[in-house]
Parts: sequence; structure tokens; C-alpha cells
Amino acid sequence: MSNADLARILTKTVDELSAPQSLKGLFHQHREGFPLPSSRVVEEIVDLSRTIIFPGYFGHSSVNTRTIRYHIGVGVERLHRLLAGQIMAALGFADCDGSDPDATDCARLAEAKAMELVARLPQVRQTLATDVAAAYNGDPAATSHGEVISCYPVMKALANYRIAHELHLLGVPLLPRIITEMAHSETGIDIHPAAEIGHHFTIDHGTGVVIGATCIIGNNVKLYQGVTLGAKSFPLDDEGNPIKGIPRHPIIEDDVVIYSNATILGRVTIGRGCVVGANIWVTEDMEPNTKKYKKE
Repeated sequence: MSNADLARILTKTVDELSAPQSLKGLFHQHREGFPLPSSRVVEEIVDLSRTIIFPGYFGHSSVNTRTIRYHIGVGVERLHRLLAGQIMAALGFADCDGSDPDATDCARLAEAKAMELVARLPQVRQTLATDVAAAYNGDPAATSHGEVISCYPVMKALANYRIAHELHLLGVPLLPRIITEMAHSETGIDIHPAAEIGHHFTIDHGTGVVIGATCIIGNNVKLYQGVTLGAKSFPLDDEGNPIKGIPRHPIIEDDVVIYSNATILGRVTIGRGCVVGANIWVTEDMEPNTKKYKKE
């Protein structure tokens, strides 16, 4: 191929890739003064959060009772700084106030939201401690809480989810979903940050679990691998587009066990104390303390 032919092909390709009609919905125009969200920095945020919440299991191997305050102090300070930067990026990415955002105002708002998230870390740790206990007590193979924290994918997924959920409650766009999708890639557990999950929650094995955005899960709930808490077909608007923001995922009340590969779809309620067997489809409410198994 001659140089002239190569130049012609390259020019034509660049023109086609730059054409406005080919970029519709696929092009994010950078705003002056706003950084882009960084997956590398978000990964560090996740690592720092795990290190702060579970000291000695992640991050510094030399942490002990004499140095823990120092290590947590350094970690929290850095976490706040990184969070503020990424929240700032997320606010700019999503239009801080619905119009052309002001970088100074968004930076101030990002700092405040980052500080509020840091202030919520003790409560996040307290809830995660109940999740550790649920995983340990629910698995005869678990030899210690330390093994659960260090090895069980559910704890990595829940650490990400519980941080992301707090960011979601603070109204931070984009960033919560990035954090939970990182856990999805790492563990195979897909939890939407908007889902509401109570204390003492666990997932045995975990791979293939899906928990949708409008799910409400009570306390002392246990899922097994492959469980889907999803939506049925949802209504469309006059233009044929899905109507967003409506409750469309299950409500799981306290003390429910859902076994592997069960699928629960739609805004149904699984009552307190129910047991859903493996490989079952559920699309209707279940009364409290009932069981549903696949019949041979």
C-alpha cells in the first residue's frame, strides 16, 4: 500500500470517527477546571477504605496497637483528599447543579461530601462487623473471623457496597457505581449501590449474585451463589423508553435464606423467615415463614 493510500484511509477513518452523528451518546466533552474520574485513584480509595476498616488485614502489615492510630490517621487524611478529588470529578461529569457547573462551588461541595463520608466510616465498620459475624457463623468451613475478612469475596464486595451506598445517600453521582462495579469485577458479586441492605448480611460463595438498585433487604439475610434479585419487564413511556426511578426489585424481609441459583423478580415481598430453595423462580409474594422448593 502506498503512502498516499495509507494517508487517505487514515484521514477517512478519522473523519468518520469525529463525525457528530457517530458520537451521539458516546462523547463526554471535558469541562475546564474539572478532572475526569480516575479508575486508578478510585482503586486506591477502595484499598484505603478496606485498610482503615479492617486494619492489619489490608494495607500495612506492620500495624499494631502502638501504631494503629498513626496508620489510621494517615489513611483517613489521604482518603479524604482522594475522595474530594473524585467526588469533584463526578460532580463535574454529571453537571454539578443541572447547569454548567462552577468549579469553585463544586470543589467546596466535594470537600463537604468527602468529609461526611469519612465521618460515617465508624458506622460502616460497625455494620461490616455484623456481616463478618454472619459469614463466620453461617459457614462451618470458616475457621476464624480473620479468614472471613481476608479470604471471603463477600467481604470485599460488601466493603465496596457499604462505602458506595453511603456515597449514593450523599447524592454523589457516578462514583458509587464505579466502586461497586470494581467489586463486581473482583468477586463476581453485583450489588447496585442504591440497594438497601440491613445488618448481618452474607453471601455464601458469592459468584453470580445480582442485587438490583431498588432492592430492600432486611437483617440476618443469607444468599447463596447465583441468586438474582432482579426486575421483570417494566413499563414504558409514551415514546417507548423504560420508565426509570420506580421500585422494580424484590423486598426481602428479615431472617430469609435464598439458596443457589434462585431467581426472584419484580416488586415482590419475601416475608420474614422464608426459605427459597435452589433453582426456583419467584414472581409472587411469599407469606412469612413459608418455604418454596423445586418439586421433582
